Amino acid sequence: MIFRSLWVIVLQQLNTKVLVHNMYSLSQWQLSGQFININGHQIFTKTAGNTHNPALVLIHGFPSASWDWEGMWDELSKHYFLVTLDMLGFGLSDKPFKADYKIAEQADLYTLFLQRLNISNVHILAHDYGDTVAQELLARQVANQSEVHIHSVCFLNGGLFPQAHKPLFIQKLLLSKLGWIVPKLMSKQKFAKNLTSIFGANTPPAPVVIDTLWALLNHNNGLRVMPKLINYITQRKQNEQRWVTAIINSDIPVMFIVGEQDPISGKHMLEQYEKIIPNARTQGFVELGHYPQVEDAKAITQAYLNFRKQV
Repeated sequence: MIFRSLWVIVLQQLNTKVLVHNMYSLSQWQLSGQFININGHQIFTKTAGNTHNPALVLIHGFPSASWDWEGMWDELSKHYFLVTLDMLGFGLSDKPFKADYKIAEQADLYTLFLQRLNISNVHILAHDYGDTVAQELLARQVANQSEVHIHSVCFLNGGLFPQAHKPLFIQKLLLSKLGWIVPKLMSKQKFAKNLTSIFGANTPPAPVVIDTLWALLNHNNGLRVMPKLINYITQRKQNEQRWVTAIINSDIPVMFIVGEQDPISGKHMLEQYEKIIPNARTQGFVELGHYPQVEDAKAITQAYLNFRKQV
């Protein structure tokens, strides 16, 4: 039994090393993208794949960046023309202190970038904060106010339904009148602790993931805008009817893939989705947490490709 346990640990360590070895470093990710000016701001963008393939827009979460998709990037680029960016206030993009950081404005960034690429037909794969941006884009289409045609949407862990969303203490603090204190008290160690708490028990973030996400968070003095970015939680409540109805009333295929161990939007959010959305397409991963595409990129990539094959 002891030998078996030791062997499992060795295999886990080997798997982690392989995973890390295959990762895009932040510098590699940045070098293969480009900065463009959108609405007066420098926005980091990245594309890959054959332009003749269907376009797939990848929308990242809070408080990270497009780098979250690095583990899925190469495989997805064999099937799609991939389009992503770091939203305003995130990652490598500008992080102006005086910006409002409205979800609608983040949605506009994608629309404007797609227009520059002359792309009008897309599929969307989103996570967390990105789910909310995708809901806004979907709401525009349902209301016949969209400048792009969305053919399918796949959500990963995110607060699709405000009443089922369970924010961490640090998120509640950021939302409060004391939110301005958080950036001053935040350290890499505290960030790592919070991040680890939302990953699956058997799929914790590798040191390189913590290092990279911390670097992205701090880039362009990013910590100071966190209390402004967190307002998306309030915006979800204000726009709940518009954004939830968009999923219910949409006539395109929609999928929800969930790491069930996520304390913020895991199994409980999956159950709420299946309760509210008619004929819900879902897939839960019992071992994974809030960042399924980081925790097991291969499995999530396959789950996404399977969804697309079925519709």
